[in-house]
Amino acid sequence: MATTTVAPETTEVKKTPVTLTDKAVEKVREIMATQDPLPAGLRIGVVGGGCSGFQYSMSFENQSGMMDKVFNFDGLKVFVDATSLMYLNGCVVDYVETLEAAGFKFENPNTKSTCGCGSSFSV
Repeated sequence: MATTTVAPETTEVKKTPVTLTDKAVEKVREIMATQDPLPAGLRIGVVGGGCSGFQYSMSFENQSGMMDKVFNFDGLKVFVDATSLMYLNGCVVDYVETLEAAGFKFENPNTKSTCGCGSSFSV
């Protein structure tokens, strides 16, 4: 008589290459709600430019592109193109409010240096 063993169920939490904090998701939803028509999600990317070589980009998107990866943060779709994903791997996007300013902050472990204003970086 053969015995069968059943492997215990494991719930694996997949870590996404890009993470949005709860505050960032909340703020994006708040801004999206003011758009007409309502966008399908948020596009995060890296583009050439800025004083250090690259800068982050954020915009609303109506559909994913052929080379996009789509991530879901509590119902918010985030689109990232394959090239940008290389530069954003491990990046955390937060929304920060201080007395001086408010905005989205990218904490990217891949950057070697950033500019003085903090809006561009080099790898």
